[in-house]
Amino acid sequence: MNARGEQTRSLWMNVEVYPRAPKFSGKKSCDTVIIGSGIAGLSVAYELASIGQKVIVIDRGPIAGGMTSRTTAHLAPICDDGLSTLINLRGEETARLFQESQEAAVARIEENVAQLGIDCKFRRLDAFLFPAMGVEPKEARDQRQQEFDAARKVGAAAELVTGVPLKGFENAPVLRYPNQATFHPLRYLRGLASAILDKGGRIFANSPVLSVEELPEGGVRVSTESGGVIEAASAVVATNSQINDRFQLHTKMSPYRTYAMAFTLPRGTLPDALFWDTGDPYHYVRMNLGPGSVDYLIAGGADHKSGEADDGDIRFEAIEAWIRALVPSLGKEVTRWSGQVLDTIDYCAFIGLNAGSQSVYVVTGDSGQGMTHGALAGLILKDLITGKDNPWAAVYKPSRKTPSGVANYVRENLSVVTNLAGYLMPGELKSVGELRLGQGAIFRDGLRKIAACRDLDGKLHQHSATCTHSGCEVAWNSTEQCWDCSCHGSHFAPDGTVLNGPAVSPLMAA
Repeated sequence: MNARGEQTRSLWMNVEVYPRAPKFSGKKSCDTVIIGSGIAGLSVAYELASIGQKVIVIDRGPIAGGMTSRTTAHLAPICDDGLSTLINLRGEETARLFQESQEAAVARIEENVAQLGIDCKFRRLDAFLFPAMGVEPKEARDQRQQEFDAARKVGAAAELVTGVPLKGFENAPVLRYPNQATFHPLRYLRGLASAILDKGGRIFANSPVLSVEELPEGGVRVSTESGGVIEAASAVVATNSQINDRFQLHTKMSPYRTYAMAFTLPRGTLPDALFWDTGDPYHYVRMNLGPGSVDYLIAGGADHKSGEADDGDIRFEAIEAWIRALVPSLGKEVTRWSGQVLDTIDYCAFIGLNAGSQSVYVVTGDSGQGMTHGALAGLILKDLITGKDNPWAAVYKPSRKTPSGVANYVRENLSVVTNLAGYLMPGELKSVGELRLGQGAIFRDGLRKIAACRDLDGKLHQHSATCTHSGCEVAWNSTEQCWDCSCHGSHFAPDGTVLNGPAVSPLMAA
């Protein structure tokens, strides 16, 4: 199982990328083994297979059933936390390279769509940054100018405009970014998977990986839950939150839940564009083509640290109230879902050779831009694995140090301290008999804490409340009917099965 096994369903999940993918068994060898089959894993596999490498892709659950299936599919190369913030943290030159690389990632997706004939509704469009509700006009103008100046410094196309077609913001100071893009992510990955298979690659589903071991003589050995083994010259860990490193990278990023909803909207009510506001956390809006004369409007936001809130219904209500105030003609809700993003201390992903490794590469820390970072990983790792220089590798180097990101480092790692301190606090319930359908909670059994839940079928599950990755305490997520770990982003099903790494082992039975 992977994140597809969580309760909600995104707008994309009616598409299966490779439903006939077999389980892995036995012993196989290849040039590069890629662990994880989201946009990062399949992009890397496609780029390597395209230059003649023998590749194997393996996933713990259905292909592309991880966090990629829970995206909102913005293809916006603009730094998710603002170009001015990125410049302040890492300087103009690094910010320029970041922008250049992100634009190259979108261009690569566009090129693949054209060359492979993928029907995924890829299209170029405008994006608009508008003020958050309640921001004073002068502050809104100052924010717009700051981001416009930053865009000019790094070479990002931007234009000062007035107004967006959202109620109350028709005359607001707005920044327009032309030539952004969007697409249907799973239709795109279905096309990539087919191309990988055509080029001799192999793809395996429902085959959890337990370990990635570098061999003394060179190369790697990947061991699976079924006892299977893959030996390769190199490995790429592309599992959202990487499973091969217990602490080093995890201390430089934090997991956040983000929420999204899709509604019907008469076609033509809004332009086909991307919108986001200047709030923190910010709201975002995009369109997706629907049937007949109907479009789907996707709105999202309301982020919080994973495992630190269990109020998804309230957050969905807030998103709906926000978007209905802006778009009064909004129709009925079609679906709602949540996903997890990994924010790094300097807003750039970690893509490259894992620190201290010779043959293991990682892709993690999407920082809200998983689609572009995933496609970019294919371009960077193709070069690194084949011994070539890449102009953007230093921006994303996993071993990089960012002194100006120390404040972010301290803030994000307070969650780990707070979580571990929870072991000294009383349990949430006195008895499992208090649990209702779909409810989970922590209760104390002597010196132990028990994670107990009653699933939607009424079955009671009891496990240790300790995450098997690094010993933090899990918390119940009613929206997704799973246990979340606030420290590093592991998710577990009601029966204790791992849904999302970095954990590789299930919760222990109580």
